[in-house]
Order: sequence, then C-alpha cells, then structure tokens
Amino acid sequence: MALSAAHVPANVPVIAGATPQAVWPLAATLGEGPVWAAHEGALWFVDIKAPAIHRFVPASGETATWPAPAQVGWVLPCADGTLLAGLQTGVHRFDPASGAFTLLCAPEAHLPGNRLNDATVAADGAVWLGSMDDAETDESGRIYRLDTDGCVDSGLPPVSITNGPAFSPDGHTLYHHDTLGRRIWASTVHDGRVTGTRLFAQIEDGAGYPDGPVVDAQGCLWVGLFAGWAVRHYDPTGKLIGVVPFPVANVTKIAFGGPDLRTAYATTATKGLSTAERAVQPLAGALFAFDPGVAGLPAHLARV
Repeated sequence: MALSAAHVPANVPVIAGATPQAVWPLAATLGEGPVWAAHEGALWFVDIKAPAIHRFVPASGETATWPAPAQVGWVLPCADGTLLAGLQTGVHRFDPASGAFTLLCAPEAHLPGNRLNDATVAADGAVWLGSMDDAETDESGRIYRLDTDGCVDSGLPPVSITNGPAFSPDGHTLYHHDTLGRRIWASTVHDGRVTGTRLFAQIEDGAGYPDGPVVDAQGCLWVGLFAGWAVRHYDPTGKLIGVVPFPVANVTKIAFGGPDLRTAYATTATKGLSTAERAVQPLAGALFAFDPGVAGLPAHLARV
C-alpha cells in the first residue's frame, strides 16, 4: 500500500529548490535504471514490467522506445558505442538501430524465477550487477562482476531484492541494498574483490524501501524510496542530510545528467498502486527532473 506523503525525520532538511518536475509523463509500470550518456546528451532508462528501453534527449524533448523480449532491469552505454541490457534471461548486447538483443552471458540460467534488477559500471569498465527473486520472496538475489574475463559472483550474501550497486568516487566503497530488509550496505572493494561489509543506513518503518542508489561528486549517496514518496541524501558516514519529496509514491532511482551533471533525473513506477491511488497520483510512472544543488559523477563506460 502506498504511503500518503514522504516521511521526513526530525532535524533533516527538505533540500531547498529541489522540486521534481515531470519531463516525460509516460506512466511506466516500473521505471528504473536511469543513466546519462554524455556523448549523446541523452538519458537511457527502462520499464521492467512493461518491458521496454527508453531514451530521452532533454535539449530537444525527443523520446524513443524499444520493446524488450523479457523483463529488462537496466541498460548501460559501452566504450565501443554499443549498449548492454540486463534482461531476465541474462546480459545482452542491445542494438538501437535494429532493436536486436544478443545474449552475452546468463549468470543465473539455473534460476528461472530470478531476474536482473540493477547495475553500475566501475572505473575499470567492469559491470557490477544484481539479481532478485521476481516473486520477491526467496533470498536468491546476488551481486556479480562482469568484465572481459567473464561474470563472477561477488561473494556478497544473497537477499531477496538487491538494488544498486553504486561506487564511491575513489571506487573503493560499493553501496548495495537489501531492499525488503530496508538496509543499505557499504562494502570495501580492492582489485575487483569485496573485502568487508558494514551497515551504512537502515530505513525506518513507514519511510518506504531503498531502491536504486547513485553517488554524487562529493561522495554522498542518493537513494530512491519505493512507497516512500521521496529521494534521500546521505553523507559518506551514513548520516541522512536531506530529503526531496515527490508527488508520487514509488521513486525508483536517480541519475545525474545534463552538460554539467547538475540535473537529477528520477524514474518512478505505477506498480502496486490501486486505481484510487493512481487517481491521486496522475504523474505516477513519469520521468522527473530536479535541481539537486550538487553535481554528479560522470558515468563510466562498460568494457565487456
């Protein structure tokens, strides 16, 4: 059930000037995975449950959509000019010119009830990706590392729904979520290996569930809250330092974009909303933009 408003803890400011505006009211069922492609001046994102890949060009307002053959959790630009897409059936090369998907690897072919859910690219071009139980019950979601040598399990403990991961500016801290447990974890990473994990933040009851994370140029973490009507802003110690309330309940993830990386784009979802809830959230599922008051980090290009 959706909440009625963002939960803002005492002594935590609402970020001044960060007023979300709908820039594409596409009513996505489960909008997710926004990523800024600087070389195109475009934002790519997906709709997982109405499987499609979307592209938005802010300078012109141009939009484009490609159907996906299975649930698609994310899309990422590659160094060779192509795109990767994380489908329920595995990681694919995606060609926008033809709309074709070519399977590269299937890390969980033995788990047909799982799907790929979120991903990011490290500074070395490796893709860190997470999976989840599509029924959202079994603790079968894991985090993997994919590079030119193949796909390997990170060794992090499984949870039902993984979200993230996201990297600190120096690349040595990996943020990842146990969404149903409302826990944000931080792990130390060296040479592609996870060497330690600690609890970074716990989302309190009634505030929603931590969905996609992204890190800004100051090393602070921004987290979309599903069923929480907000995006949260944490400093590198895990202290909650700001909240951006939204006019919709299900905020899934943000990405920093624009020529100076100072515009935050947020995907949202209609998933789980009743007819009555959708009536009071006419912009549910829209792509939003707001001024976060800080620049983001450039997205790395995948090398696989």
